Amino acid sequence: MSEFHDNYPSYETMSHHDDAHGKKIRRKLWNVFWIMLAITLLELWIGFQQDAWHLKGTGTLKVIFIGLTIVKAAFIVMEFMHLGGENKFFRYVILVPYAVFIVYLIALLDLGEGTYSQRYREVMDKVYYEKPAHHEGGEHAAPAHEGAAEEAHH
Repeated sequence: MSEFHDNYPSYETMSHHDDAHGKKIRRKLWNVFWIMLAITLLELWIGFQQDAWHLKGTGTLKVIFIGLTIVKAAFIVMEFMHLGGENKFFRYVILVPYAVFIVYLIALLDLGEGTYSQRYREVMDKVYYEKPAHHEGGEHAAPAHEGAAEEAHH
């Protein structure tokens, strides 16, 4: 009887694994963990060094982070979704549509939506650029001194 006091067979019996195969699976999981941790730490280190390397706010920094994120996503798909063990054609059937869609989204953001507001900012936001000067007292502010209005008429 197992430690849970049920009549189910052990995991090794149900999945037809012996202890050596279980160790191999756990070793693979730990390797995936360490690789993912290393990539994440690399991302953090680059993020902390962006000022020293003069990368803050540049496209290069964005490309680095997007590239590392795609590497992590591909690694997760290959290992945890077991796509790495499939034949090459099946991998391409699954991954190519996603890759094309990601390239499309990046192009859409970079060429279309990402630059539209910068190109046409003055047309889109005339109200912002043509703001009337606001006075402290609102639109109908009193003159600086009482005789100023009378002197202006004479």
